[in-house]
Amino acid sequence: MILLLGASGYIGRTFASELRRRGHSFIPLTRRAFDYTRFDFLFDYLRTMRPMFLINAASYGGNFNGTLAEGERDKMMAANAILPQMIARVCLMTKTPWGHVSSGSIYSGAKVQAKTAWAIERDLGRPDLLELFENHPEKFRGFTELDEPNFSFRATPCNFFSGTKALAEEAIRDLGQSYIWRLRLPFNERDEPCNWLSRMQIEPDISDSINSLSHLEDCVKACLDVWEMRAAFGIYNVCNPGAMTTRQMAQEMQRVLKTDSQPVTFSNVTSGVPRSNCILDSGKLLKTGIKLRPITEAFADCLDRLRLSARATKPFVLASKAFLTAL
Repeated sequence: MILLLGASGYIGRTFASELRRRGHSFIPLTRRAFDYTRFDFLFDYLRTMRPMFLINAASYGGNFNGTLAEGERDKMMAANAILPQMIARVCLMTKTPWGHVSSGSIYSGAKVQAKTAWAIERDLGRPDLLELFENHPEKFRGFTELDEPNFSFRATPCNFFSGTKALAEEAIRDLGQSYIWRLRLPFNERDEPCNWLSRMQIEPDISDSINSLSHLEDCVKACLDVWEMRAAFGIYNVCNPGAMTTRQMAQEMQRVLKTDSQPVTFSNVTSGVPRSNCILDSGKLLKTGIKLRPITEAFADCLDRLRLSARATKPFVLASKAFLTAL
């Protein structure tokens, strides 16, 4: 039996769907039904139920625009940093292997080739880097699992969400039998606030940058494959190979989904809150034998499915201010 925490969330529901598809017996837990944030409750539950594996898909992202209302920092710290540490200790004490869904937002930038050397460039929205990526994507490499986070409370500037995610990883990565799965800007065909395609429509300002992405169903399958094949415990970057610019994504959405006919432009004015734009290297995952579709293929397939679905009668509308003015 598998225990799934955060089963009602965007990522948790996808884990639940894939576990059912694979025929696994699992118990989906939500905080409304069972307060798994209490150490004594979770410890007693694991001692009684003895699950073969635990998945922590619980997280708190706030409103996604980087600004936090009063009390949101406490919620984010509790869900993203304190809860994973508590789960890690409970699993260690009960000898329960587990997987934790983390985020690639603990990085900023990529490794960029300049002549014969590679240097980390943190600002992937710079016009010269965007042009270089368009013409020579092979000159960009992502961060590996061996690279220390450079967008965290220890490596400022960062936003609060990224800081809490990095804190969790630091606390649990050497504790017990655990997997840390880093997803990056997850997306799929479900129109939800946590879906990157949906966020592109509702955020007030969008800047063009380069990013890795995770097709949610692809990456949840990969996470479960890692466990089922009993790959070595540790950190895995779970994203579709490659990267895309925000401009590429938006233009593909307009072309395939027949959204707003105006071309796309981007605002350089943001809320002032630092944002993570980064490329992750998923080579470690590939070495286990798990292959994910290239990001351009996964992105195109997702848009095709959106176009062919019943949602085509009410398609995605690029409503962000950043998409409303012509180039």
